[in-house]
Amino acid sequence: MRPLLLAVALLPLAAQAQAQAQAQAHDEHEHGSLGKHEHGVAQLNAALDGKTLELELDSPAMNFVGFEHAATSDADKATVSAVQAQLKQPLQLLSLTASAQCSVQSVELSSPLFGDAPKVEEHDHDDGDHDEHEGHQHADIHAHYQLTCAQPQDLAGLDFAPLFKRFPATQKIQVQLIGPSGQQGAELTAGNPTLTF
Repeated sequence: MRPLLLAVALLPLAAQAQAQAQAQAHDEHEHGSLGKHEHGVAQLNAALDGKTLELELDSPAMNFVGFEHAATSDADKATVSAVQAQLKQPLQLLSLTASAQCSVQSVELSSPLFGDAPKVEEHDHDDGDHDEHEGHQHADIHAHYQLTCAQPQDLAGLDFAPLFKRFPATQKIQVQLIGPSGQQGAELTAGNPTLTF
């Protein structure tokens, strides 16, 4: 079975696992542990199937814009607009082997900060600091990229150094990859920004 088809076949299982992880993250959050929404940490799913490279990036908005509340001031609106424009250009956020000749086919961005339907979680924190944390909102940014690579055999990996440089609040990216070598997981950081196929 082709890797991307395998990923699609596993989606129902992944959705169930994600629902369980979200419930666990909520429970952990209520008890003071860090859950899935962890500032500084982004999640990336990547799949290379033939000439198609798909990337799905989920990140707390804090990592990209520096806040998670609705942009009401002119400065906040300008920051959100600039980040949205940058995220629409994935080839400026990651380095690919030039000889692979990859081009962007589609970009989809969503976030409550971009005016999409709210996916904001509100949590009342029970840590004794009610004034600062009560009703704190968690907003995420989701980016889905589809690229076509004319010479995918030349694509040795993905280098996310430009993303870490542009968004230094992103400290690590937890990756699930399906590629020519099968499925693998990795954790990328500014000091180790390259994902190898």
